[in-house]
Amino acid sequence: MTSGKVATTVGYERRFNDSLKIKDKDRFVRYMQDDQPLKPANILNIVATNQGKIPLTKQIPKATPLTASQVTEMMGDGAVVVDGRSSATFGAGHIPGSINVQLSSSEFEQRVGWMTPDDAPLILLMDHDEEAQEAIYKMAFIALNTRVAGYLVGGIDAWMEAGNHAECVQQMDVHDLHHKLSVNGLQVLDVRDSEEWDEGHIEKAHFLPFTRMVPQLTSPAQLDTLNLQKEQHVAVTCATGKRSSTAISIMKRKGFKHLYNVTGGMEAWEAAGFPMLDGEGNVCNI
Repeated sequence: MTSGKVATTVGYERRFNDSLKIKDKDRFVRYMQDDQPLKPANILNIVATNQGKIPLTKQIPKATPLTASQVTEMMGDGAVVVDGRSSATFGAGHIPGSINVQLSSSEFEQRVGWMTPDDAPLILLMDHDEEAQEAIYKMAFIALNTRVAGYLVGGIDAWMEAGNHAECVQQMDVHDLHHKLSVNGLQVLDVRDSEEWDEGHIEKAHFLPFTRMVPQLTSPAQLDTLNLQKEQHVAVTCATGKRSSTAISIMKRKGFKHLYNVTGGMEAWEAAGFPMLDGEGNVCNI
């Protein structure tokens, strides 16, 4: 950790870098680890690449086109479909078992690394076939491109035209959510970060950051410890509706039956003027 200068010297860092003023080894380690982002699930692959044990990718390979029947066969052998479309498009129809990580996300490659088993081949499904190459380019930054088996030519339309089943995720706006909470006690799961939760959340909502849902990040996956009833209805929210769609992908794979993606997320909830509690349980927006 440097002082943040574009160019620096050892002498400057020794004088002005707070981390280098810590003499105790244990305190130094804690300081350096504090507030660090989550490691990608394939961190060992990244380290091996940096150490020269895995050759660098000098030229990103072209995405391999796959048919619907090939995708079906590969999924049977353990491959995971990464659906890079929007949460609304994913909700309208997707391959069962696929994981929705929007290509438009600035953390696309990190989220793919977090949300997929590190030994599973990956199959891409996009709005447009040419976007598969963009996805591979992004994934190459953290050495994930080597796991991409190919992309489904024609996307979800090709899947359906081949006679395959597609699943849906119902979208719920915040007004409908507010009404259902007051009528029938709908379960709510907030999958934002802890800082976002503390700034304002829905009363009685369950809380679990979406990156804590998978066993490669927390063992066992903390989703299994929540008091959520899989047979009951659960509305999942984040800030805008993107991370919640990814979380729903994971929850569907774990057997949750009735899931709703809150469109617009907590930003829409706050804009509508509905009450929120802060991290200490106090109303914070009225």
